[in-house]
Amino acid sequence: MIDNIWLVHPELAMCDAFARRFDGLRNVRVVQGRFEDLGPHDCFVTAGNAFGMMTAGIDAAVVRFFGEELMARVQHRILNDYFGEQPIGTAFVLETGHASLPFLVHAPTMRVPGNIDGTDKVYCATWAALLAVQAYNNANGHRIETVAFPAMGTGFGGVPFDETARQMAAAWRNYLDPPHRLDWEFVIERHRSVCYDGPRQVAK
Repeated sequence: MIDNIWLVHPELAMCDAFARRFDGLRNVRVVQGRFEDLGPHDCFVTAGNAFGMMTAGIDAAVVRFFGEELMARVQHRILNDYFGEQPIGTAFVLETGHASLPFLVHAPTMRVPGNIDGTDKVYCATWAALLAVQAYNNANGHRIETVAFPAMGTGFGGVPFDETARQMAAAWRNYLDPPHRLDWEFVIERHRSVCYDGPRQVAK
């Protein structure tokens, strides 16, 4: 299991939304700051697009930190594994070769830059990132302990801060409490946790 997640954003309003929505969930740290200012941690999750075009937003900051070679490696992986287009709801782990941040997860929230408000894509990308790290740890012996996430989908995606925090919290909650059976009662409960905020459907 992943030991800790960091939720990172420079704006207080987003950090407040993280704190509200993740309240009561264990092993969570909210960090008001920029990606570039983070201390050493095991893994950072990107929130980009399906083609690995890492030229804007948090992706651009990641490329500035690691260099253009990282974007080339991300795109090479997308070409090889996904025939040039990585589906939303998938993610993969890359080793960076950087001592203070040895792993990156590429988990797109959108095919191309554009509005994704009213969808469950923030949840899908967050869930995919968690599962990709879990699979990597299972195969390699628990090497990734602390995973840092940006506010998924709040840039070009246009998802409001509170809704992003809600969907990301749903993914972390579901990761911490996996099911032991699969039936329709579970399916309905899981669907509501992702797509409803209380009695109101907010994601399709």
